[in-house]
Amino acid sequence: MNPNEQALQYPLGPTLPAPARPVPVAAGVLWVRMPLPFQLDHVHLYLLRDHHAGRDGWTLVDCGIGSQPTRELWEQIFAEQLDGLPIVRVICTHMHPDHVGLAEWIATRFGVKVWMTVAEYALARVYSATLRGADGTAAADHFRRHGITDEARLEAVRERGARHFAALVPSTPTSFRRIRDGEEFVIGERSWRVIVGIGHSPEHASLYSAEGADGPLLLSGDMVLPRISTNVSVFEAEPESNPVSWYLDSLRRFEPCAEETLVLPSHGRPFRGLHERLRQLHEHHQERLEEVREACREAPRSAAEIVPIMFRREFDTHQLSFAMGEALAHLHALWYAGELRRDTGADGVIRFAPGGDAG
Repeated sequence: MNPNEQALQYPLGPTLPAPARPVPVAAGVLWVRMPLPFQLDHVHLYLLRDHHAGRDGWTLVDCGIGSQPTRELWEQIFAEQLDGLPIVRVICTHMHPDHVGLAEWIATRFGVKVWMTVAEYALARVYSATLRGADGTAAADHFRRHGITDEARLEAVRERGARHFAALVPSTPTSFRRIRDGEEFVIGERSWRVIVGIGHSPEHASLYSAEGADGPLLLSGDMVLPRISTNVSVFEAEPESNPVSWYLDSLRRFEPCAEETLVLPSHGRPFRGLHERLRQLHEHHQERLEEVREACREAPRSAAEIVPIMFRREFDTHQLSFAMGEALAHLHALWYAGELRRDTGADGVIRFAPGGDAG
């Protein structure tokens, strides 16, 4: 456990849910762990006891990827763990595959709507359909402009982009129920408020309940994680974005939440110490920004040249896409702040150096 983790409290200790065996974390709240075929090998999902649209059942928050092993685990849970009650509502915090992958399958199975913010719903449909501009060719062109020039690497990016998202999100709902920042609704015995965050994804919805039998709860999704900092990246579909600044601004929306809040994250164990973790995340990104700032003082840098400075390890194609996106996101934060300018060289690669030109 690193020093940042040690500053947090984990009320369930080392407990982790076994496959298809949800763990109660609060009154009427079950914690589910689903596998992922990546270095980050799990996603945490939550079931909330509910009465909705005239039916007793469970509201599901996030769904896991669209894989056969995940479907089989859900089948076990539906058959054995829910007191014979149905899913009555599906809420997806955001459009990433580990959160939305099986949303359409579960919603169709139980005849319910998927609740999402409009930007997350729209982008899930764009990427699931592999539309032009959100495909492997666009991703490879994006990385080439930012310093990946090895043709084998670019071809791997191209191939991954042609199939990756759609393989994990084989279908998306054809309609949805929109949720909005600040909206409040009841699930079971609790009232929940939507807190929208930007930066990790376009319109991520966390859910906060200020009062209940077990005290305040925050279903944080990927916005606030206890062990790792959530990825904030510039990707090909929005190449002029400023996600680090947006993310840090969004974290301030969680400051009114009570310090004793039990945070239920999508990765890592449930924890208390929300305000301490918010402080840590701000500090982490300020340190990364200083690293990038100093590197660009030494010489003009592309995002590809920033990657080894920020991360100091080798990446496979999947990990490289996030590392490149995050390096570029920190460069963009300094560019938009007027600290860096960007210039396109004769080789077509964009590099950043001191002096501002952001429009």
